[in-house]
Amino acid sequence: MPLALLFSLLLAVPAQAQSIDLLSLEASRQDSQGISIDFDVRLSLSKAVEEALHRGVPLYFTAQANVYRGRWYWRDERVSRASRSWRVAYQPLTSSWRVSFGALSQSFPTQQAAMAMISRVSRWKIAEADQVDAGERYYLEFSYRLDSSQLPRPMQLDLAAQSDWRLAVERTLKID
Repeated sequence: MPLALLFSLLLAVPAQAQSIDLLSLEASRQDSQGISIDFDVRLSLSKAVEEALHRGVPLYFTAQANVYRGRWYWRDERVSRASRSWRVAYQPLTSSWRVSFGALSQSFPTQQAAMAMISRVSRWKIAEADQVDAGERYYLEFSYRLDSSQLPRPMQLDLAAQSDWRLAVERTLKID
């Protein structure tokens, strides 16, 4: 009987969920400016991903936005494609977190502060004004993911069977 009780308690304890939740995604279209987006995600990393980060393995997160013009007579036309990548790494000697975006990098005292930096973007221009026409209808395909292709090669071999490392969210949005 005590063994059955212990087993039921273990099943009742929720596992640590790993996910990327898209809290908000907004696209704004201005004829003189083009199309820009704002998004906010919540990152919940699995224990395996957290351990890799604390051991100094850098993680890369990528946001990608594709703007399409719908056509009734043919496949939809991709008007623009934009992507951003962030590198998050723990610096054990200084006990700080470093976030790199292109040539820019910034240090943070905590992991939460570093993750907050990569989880919210405002006024990201994804299409220029000359790429969009005033009378046309467009839609956006957005994705945000952990880019496992940029992990060290020995880690990539073992990732196919592990769901802990598959973090992604996708969304389609009409642009008005």
